[in-house]
Amino acid sequence: MKITLERPALLKTLGHVQNVVEKRNTIPILANVLIRTGGQSVSFAATDMDLEITESLPNEGSQRTHGAVTAPAHTLFEIVRKLPEGSHVELHAAQPNQLTLSAGRAHFKLGCLPVEDFPQISEGHYAHKFSLSASDLKVLIDRTKFAISNEETRYYLNGIYLHSTKSKGGPEVLRAVATDGHRLARVEMPAPTGVKNLEGVILPRKVVTELRKLLDETNSDIEVALSENKVRFSFGDIVLTSKLIDGTFPDYERVIPAGNDKMMQVDARLMAAAVDRVATITSEKTRAIKLSLGQGHLTLFANSPEAGSASEELEVKYDGPVLEIGFNARYLLDILQQVESEGAKFNFADGASPVIVQDVADHSSLFVIMPMRV
Repeated sequence: MKITLERPALLKTLGHVQNVVEKRNTIPILANVLIRTGGQSVSFAATDMDLEITESLPNEGSQRTHGAVTAPAHTLFEIVRKLPEGSHVELHAAQPNQLTLSAGRAHFKLGCLPVEDFPQISEGHYAHKFSLSASDLKVLIDRTKFAISNEETRYYLNGIYLHSTKSKGGPEVLRAVATDGHRLARVEMPAPTGVKNLEGVILPRKVVTELRKLLDETNSDIEVALSENKVRFSFGDIVLTSKLIDGTFPDYERVIPAGNDKMMQVDARLMAAAVDRVATITSEKTRAIKLSLGQGHLTLFANSPEAGSASEELEVKYDGPVLEIGFNARYLLDILQQVESEGAKFNFADGASPVIVQDVADHSSLFVIMPMRV
């Protein structure tokens, strides 16, 4: 096997695939990238047994050889990263246990592991196939991923729940939901063709993270395929395949309160800045702040035995009774940062019940935050 590749393209591709490779592996082959050439193109693949990425590049060399080899992913990436700008990189595997890399006067020999040891995620049957624009998929991810739980014991919350449903009196929608028990994020959009009757699947945190990085580099539509236990994202020369989380997502509709009749409207950016300032003196553990709401004004309070106290007042639209409620400042900021227009709408029931937050200009997203004692 002998191939020639341009350094910028190779570096970009290796950057993508090495992100999937775990830094520490108990199975040696999982530290390697599989390089396979079929003549005019070269594919690079990496996996951690749950997530697999494959990306293709054109072979710039005059020789159109066929073959495959594995090589240490992180080492290969570091070598290519340190090569001079504008280099052409030649990869040559004359024997199955060694890969030679040459660029100008630089030469490297890397030990390889057998190609047949490299695991691949079986394809299976994808019952649902649909297409989303990169911008729509970014919205689904960005407005929910902050609420993904990090608690491994509740593994079924360690991802984004995706399903189709009927909106109130309207057409079918594709809905993404995430919650960690402290806050909940729900976003929906018109269901694309192929989504009908999609039962809930849970996309793992790692595939969500890696996919989001890749979306910043493309304007292509993303082809999504779903089976009972796998998801596949295809765009450009990249295919990202992942196992789904095998668990039951809780009935999130029960968490969304229905009787919150006290409404406050506030400039989201001003409130976020005020929350951030007041929270400066809170302890890292609780990050607790108190909101005191009265006619036309909102006062933020924070108190710390070590650091002192802080308060700040904001003008708001509110004509209900006096209400006091506490929140974790970080959770509140996470939600306020999802509001793209200037106005955020808060719906309260009382000082001890969950609160609904929405963007006044966008009702496709809904957020719930649980109060805390202050």
